[in-house]
Formats: sequence, structure tokens, C-alpha cells
Amino acid sequence: VDPAEISSRGKQVFMGANFVRPQTALAPHVARQLLKDKPPGTSLNCTLDAEIQRFVLDRLAHHLIPLRSQNVANGAVLVVENKTGEVRAYASYSGDPALFRFVDGVKAKRQAGSTLKPFLYGLALDRRFLTPASLLEDSPLDVPVFSGIYHPRNYESQFQGLVPVRIALASSLNIPAVRVVSLVGLEDFLNQLRALGIRDLHEEGDFYGPALALGSADVTLLELVNAYRTLANGGEWSELRFASRGKTEPSGKRVFSRQAAFLISHILSDREARSPTFGLENPLATRFWTAVKTGTSKDMRDNWCVGYSHKYTVGVWVGNFTGEPMWNVSGISGAAPVWVEVMNRLHRDEVPTKKEPPPGLVKARVNFPERSHPPREEWFIRGTEPAFPEHAGVSPHQKILYPTAGEVIALDPDIPRELQRMFFVLQTPRKGLHWVLNDQVLPSAGKATPWSPQAGKFHLVLRDEESRMIDSVLFEVRGSNFEEDGEF
Repeated sequence: VDPAEISSRGKQVFMGANFVRPQTALAPHVARQLLKDKPPGTSLNCTLDAEIQRFVLDRLAHHLIPLRSQNVANGAVLVVENKTGEVRAYASYSGDPALFRFVDGVKAKRQAGSTLKPFLYGLALDRRFLTPASLLEDSPLDVPVFSGIYHPRNYESQFQGLVPVRIALASSLNIPAVRVVSLVGLEDFLNQLRALGIRDLHEEGDFYGPALALGSADVTLLELVNAYRTLANGGEWSELRFASRGKTEPSGKRVFSRQAAFLISHILSDREARSPTFGLENPLATRFWTAVKTGTSKDMRDNWCVGYSHKYTVGVWVGNFTGEPMWNVSGISGAAPVWVEVMNRLHRDEVPTKKEPPPGLVKARVNFPERSHPPREEWFIRGTEPAFPEHAGVSPHQKILYPTAGEVIALDPDIPRELQRMFFVLQTPRKGLHWVLNDQVLPSAGKATPWSPQAGKFHLVLRDEESRMIDSVLFEVRGSNFEEDGEF
């Protein structure tokens, strides 16, 4: 006999034929937030759409039940309207009716995985360190960190060689992202994430290390969806709403320029650029315009899919509330099928339009060096477009050999300062190349340029004759500066 049936019949016997069953709790977590500290019997309106909420709960359960054999038990979905910030669906699925109302998967802290990469690349585009056509090297990389050597790998454990930023982001390649975080700086990236509303990032950059580019920080689905909504809204962030305020527009702050937000959206909507990792046909390829990103955390404990159309931003998390790892579940097979069903339901009666480029962008043809990639028309922030299309990419034969990224150099107080010199070394010298150290131009001396080290953190950039960045590294010098100690 089914235990549930025994329980049901027992209630009927002991509580009588007129036993009143409780009403269905569609959104207990939102109700608890809104009714907190309110007197019993209080009623109020919220922004949730009951029809969308029911659909989301149904689809979430539908897709998670078959994944039980791969040790997947739980999930969460958040649907937000871009313009107003009003939450239309807020669902947390536990699989156990007894736990449904108590565990809030939307606000649970989970490792972000690759979902943070768009914000990293957006920062690099805004700083004009990179363009969508800039070439990044996807090859084995060893990064010195305090605990030893960090050796990032791609999800497929394969290397693509030189890849444009467009492909590196859309295909979610890990090693190029680690190179980019060394370019923009860990502290600046952390500050950008904080500006996007991701809380509890209280540590300094060294605590997270270069793995921050791959999502080593903990985030909530609520924070992540609103950060993507910022991209959907042209780079402007504002708070989410659970209670309607009529026609009042949300007050926001600018985090990305409109140009950088458009470029990231354009890349995340590019099926062809996504195909090296995901193929052309997958749940991310909608019949209408969407920009979307997946992510999987270390040991497959968390699985994400977050994306947006012109009207809605939808985020899906799949995993286990206990923190147990899933078995062979990626963003494509776990969260993405739920995401695409919700997106299709939201747009069943309308066809979203593509994003129009804002002023300040120009389109130019790019011919990549050595025929590594086919020529294409690419968008650029005005002023970063290539003057000569054949030189649009970064030559593979021009890179910084020394110092290496993340290197720590120690000053010796017992050695005279004039003997403590180091050299900035590039792989292949060429006329017009010059060094920039913490925004100060250094005189060039061919392949090796001498420098007297001083204590501090440094950003070394190799630029060409048109001041375009060729390569860059972050390194640190530890010890005492002689002038400050009064020794010279």
C-alpha cells in the first residue's frame, strides 16, 4: 500500500469528512518576504504573474525528474521584466513537498561558474583594452599564485590557439578569460561585480585569484539575473521589484557603457561564435533574438543558464541544495532546456526584435593574421576600429616573455640598488613597439628593456605604434623602496 494513501486516509478518519485542504502555495518564498512583520490576515498585491509562475514550476519539475538518475534533485527559476525590474516568476523546486516552502533556491549562494565572464569582457571593452576582434591565446597556461601554480583548463580540455574575443566569450573558453582578468586586474573586476549588485564579495582580489574569471565567487540567482538584466538594459542597473509601483520608472546607475553592453549582447546572441563549444543546434538557439550564457561550477555542483530578450531576463539554476555534485550534467543538458521553454512561453504571442546599435559604434571589416579565422564584419567602439584591416588582430609572434603574469619579485636590501635591475623582454622586437608601465611610457631598447624595480603592484602593457595593446601582464615587487628607507 502506498504510504501517501495511508496518510491521506488517516487524516480523513481523525479529522472528519469536512477536512479542509490547504490552498496551493504558488510562491511561498515571495509571500514570506512581502508579509514579513505584517499582522495576520494582511493581503497585498505583488508583481508575480500566476500563469507564468505555474508554468515555470511545472516545467522545472518536468525537466528535473528525468535527471534524478544523474544525481540532480533541485532547481530554481527567476523571470524578470527588463524595463521595470518587476519579478514575474520566482520558483524554487525541492522535489519534496515538505521542503518546498522552506528552501529558497533563488537566494541560495552558489558558485557562479562561467556566468561571470560577460561582465569581465564588458569591463575590458569599456576600458578599451580589447575589441570583439582582438585575438586571445587559448593555449596551456601556468599562473603563479600564493598557493602554488594555477593551471586553468577548458571544459573540453582542448585548445583553440589564437581566438577572437567574440569566440572566446561566446564559446566560454576558460584560458582566454584568465588572460583577460590579468589584463583588467582582479580588484577592478571585483569592483565591477559589486557595482552589479553581487554582494558578500568582501575579500581582496588575491583571495579569489585568477579563478575569479571562471566564477570562483558565490552568487545568488537573484543577483545574477539582475546583473544580466543590466546588460539587457544597455548597461544600467536598478533594483528588482516584488511589489508594483505603477508607472514609476526604477532609478538606476550606469555600470557599463551602452556600447559595451551592446557588444556583449551581440556576442552572446551569436550562434556561429558559440558553435566551437556548443554546436549550431542546441537549446540556446531560440527562434527569436536572445542573448544567453551557461555556466557550470567546479565538480558540477551548480549548473546555470541566464539570458535575455528585449523584454525579459530569465535565469535557471540546477543542482542539489545539499551541495552534492551532479553526474555529467552541463549547462546545455541541465539548466538550458528549462530556460528555452520558459523563453518560448514568454514570447509565444510576440516576436522580440533585435537590439539596435547605439551611437558610438562603427562597423569595420577584419582580416585576421595568418588566415587563422575567416574575414568578417565586426562592431567596434568608435576609436578602437582597425585603421588597416589586415592588422586588426594580435600577431602571435609578439608577446611579453618576462615578467610572466602574476610573477612576484623580491628586492634584496643587501644588494646595491644599481645592481638590482630587471629586464622587460618581448618575444619578437619590431619597430614602433613600446612599453607602458602603470600608464607611464618607457623608452624602448629592442628585445630587452632594463628597469630598476620598486616595491608595488604593476601593470605592464606592450603597445604598437598606434597605441593598440599587443600583450599585458600584472606582476608585483615586494620589499622596501630604498628612497623611503633613507639608504640613498
